[in-house]
Amino acid sequence: VYRGSVKDFQGFDANQDAEALYNAMKGFGSDKEAILDLITSRSNKQRVEICQAYKSLYGKDLIADLKYELTGKFERLIVSLMRPPPYGDAKEIKDAISGVGTDEKCLIEILASRTNQEIHDLVAAYKDAYGRDLEADIVGDTSGHFKKMLVVLLQGAREEDDVVSEDLVQQDAKDLLEAGELKWGTDEAQFIYILGRRSRQHLRLVFDEYLKIAGKPIERSIRGELSGDFEKLMLAVVKCIRSTAEYFAERLYKAMKGLGTRDNTLIRIMVSRSEIDMLDIREVFRTKYEKSLYNMIKEDTSGEYKKALLKLCGGDDDAAGEFFPEAAQVAYRMWELSAVKVELRGTVQPAGDFNDDGDAQVLRKAMKGLGTDEGAIIEVVTKRSNAQRQQILKAYKAHYGRDLMADLKSELSGSLAKLILGLMLTPAQYDAKQLRKAVEGAGTDESVLIEIMATRNNQEIRAINEAYQEAYQKSLEDDLSSDTSGHFKRILVSLALGNRDEGPENLTQAHEDAKKLADVSSNDSSDSLETRFLSILCTRSYPHLRRVFQEFIKMTNHDVEHAIKKRMSGDVRDAFVAIVRSVKNKPAFFADKLYKSMKGAGTDERTLTRIMISRSEIDLFNIRGEFIDLFDKSLHHMIEKDTSGDYRKALLVLCGGED
Repeated sequence: VYRGSVKDFQGFDANQDAEALYNAMKGFGSDKEAILDLITSRSNKQRVEICQAYKSLYGKDLIADLKYELTGKFERLIVSLMRPPPYGDAKEIKDAISGVGTDEKCLIEILASRTNQEIHDLVAAYKDAYGRDLEADIVGDTSGHFKKMLVVLLQGAREEDDVVSEDLVQQDAKDLLEAGELKWGTDEAQFIYILGRRSRQHLRLVFDEYLKIAGKPIERSIRGELSGDFEKLMLAVVKCIRSTAEYFAERLYKAMKGLGTRDNTLIRIMVSRSEIDMLDIREVFRTKYEKSLYNMIKEDTSGEYKKALLKLCGGDDDAAGEFFPEAAQVAYRMWELSAVKVELRGTVQPAGDFNDDGDAQVLRKAMKGLGTDEGAIIEVVTKRSNAQRQQILKAYKAHYGRDLMADLKSELSGSLAKLILGLMLTPAQYDAKQLRKAVEGAGTDESVLIEIMATRNNQEIRAINEAYQEAYQKSLEDDLSSDTSGHFKRILVSLALGNRDEGPENLTQAHEDAKKLADVSSNDSSDSLETRFLSILCTRSYPHLRRVFQEFIKMTNHDVEHAIKKRMSGDVRDAFVAIVRSVKNKPAFFADKLYKSMKGAGTDERTLTRIMISRSEIDLFNIRGEFIDLFDKSLHHMIEKDTSGDYRKALLVLCGGED
């Protein structure tokens, strides 16, 4: 199925188009609207014919005339559209390695994403256009393992056999693990050989197998074992193997997000993918970034340049409100990866040489007399497990006849006080306190209710109920019921029971559950959409729900999260989305919340503190990994940049390291 956004123009006449372009550029000024309308609505093959017709009719070079008549980014875009794809790639690479410095990102993007045939055509076009050998030029302009991998890719010799050997898949995954994670140093040659030569289908299975045996995705190992441009190249290869459309969606997003626009990247991708997979890129973009590529281009560019880009884009997926097969495949792959068992790890471990009485003495000394030694308090509290902190509380009381919590409260202040006091509570006490704060007083903090209730397991929920009753002499269910209403209340009350099934998946039941979630035709008010989602999302086990979500994608070509966002609103929508994301990948859910708590102006310290405390002994190490995968920066770096003083010191100890 053709997935480009630009197609052959019906009723095409090269001579007629050549004449129209000549007239648009004749005389004083030029009719830019006519030029962009015509060129963006013709396929590349037709544009090449127009160039030939133009030369036959007028004895002039059309590309030269366009360069003369147009200016700036619009000129670069229109001229790029006139070149055949291999010559367009050749020009981009020539520009990337000419002059002072090298545009490594351009080299990586082109060579990591092209098929064998596209690489062969590129090498031939480069020789034809510049009379030079592409491999020799790249070898002369790059170095090290980066150069070696580029040379491998330039051969266009990736295996194309769809028949996959299970034994070889397992062997390659094992070889990659032994070449990196299990080796002192890294055997880069093994990474180059396997990632540079094996077929796409084979490598996708290798990546799945690697996740099973290493307990982490191959991307995370590459980040840990490789560095610099070589690391970036290998990550691009992996992303393109997984989904070329997803790779380009990410490149386009990064080209436009934040201040300024990387116009060279934007032009190169919009031109090179317009007749290959632009529809797939649009779909993945809409799903991944929750806005359409069309709207992001519209907001980020202007004038004729914008109009031409929007024509190449081919449509607004926000307006269509649809979800398509490529996006469904990406979502399906993510569900499959989430089903692989990965060991969860906290960043705070029990201290090996623990002495509760000694720690109690250190804390007392830190708070005695004038001033407070915050550093000593941070050193003790953040480097002990929660169980050890409970022992310190008792030892402090026994030794000094004083309440350690009360002393800490009187000596510390602000964000540091909230962090340290939170760490001294048991996890259940801390969650109970956060829930109480969310419902007491004027207004309700629904986001806190959703975060805690949607992500805790049965045992944690039951412990929270007990802690809540003990601390406030009221049941959590009563407070949730009196402070919320409608379907949102029913969701929270259901979750507060802590009765989620804990069994394995049931394929037959999963298919039936997916059918119930997909059914939009039911007119029975007792079986509303929200009721059906509640009865499944709030009661089924996590393994079973993962299977339900996979069945839902097969059945509808929709991701269940997309369906929720399209069909529901407000707190009900947010609660169901949180449950889905928690089921899919809980560390990624918390990584996203941490990122949002620190991005932009100001910091949401309540959310930052709450997550760092509550996940520090459960899965904060995994959250760190997801954070860098999702946002290309480490959690440690973002905390360091976004916080200050003793609060920052304590958070960085909890974070447990720089990735």
